[in-house]
Amino acid sequence: MSKTNKIRVLALGVIRDRDRIFLSEGYDPIKKEYFYRALGGGVNFGETSLSALHREFQEELQTDLMNIYYLGCLESLFVFNGKPKHEILQLYQCNLANAKFYQLDEVMFQEGKRQKKALWLKRDRCLSGELNIVPKSFLKYL
Repeated sequence: MSKTNKIRVLALGVIRDRDRIFLSEGYDPIKKEYFYRALGGGVNFGETSLSALHREFQEELQTDLMNIYYLGCLESLFVFNGKPKHEILQLYQCNLANAKFYQLDEVMFQEGKRQKKALWLKRDRCLSGELNIVPKSFLKYL
């Protein structure tokens, strides 16, 4: 089985601040469109999703998380960059331990070799469909 035919398990943090939500921005070069989703990353073999959540936020933003609460699990089938993908998403509501992030509009971070951006977006813009939030089933957690 090739790597493209694997199911990927991710741990994602749902971070809110009043009427804003902290999301990562992505871009699909084939579809030529931006999309937004919760921050986090892959769960390694032998690692719990909670441990992966902590590790990913340390690696990408160099911050701890607090007030962590498990929300649920989503399954996502989609096409990215012209290739079919399948993900299982473990969602956690949480807060960033470093208060400086709540004062910033956006944060640049490194994900592997790629430079990425996380930003605070108004909840209403996400729910209205103005922004492409993925997966769509994530909207019920906003």
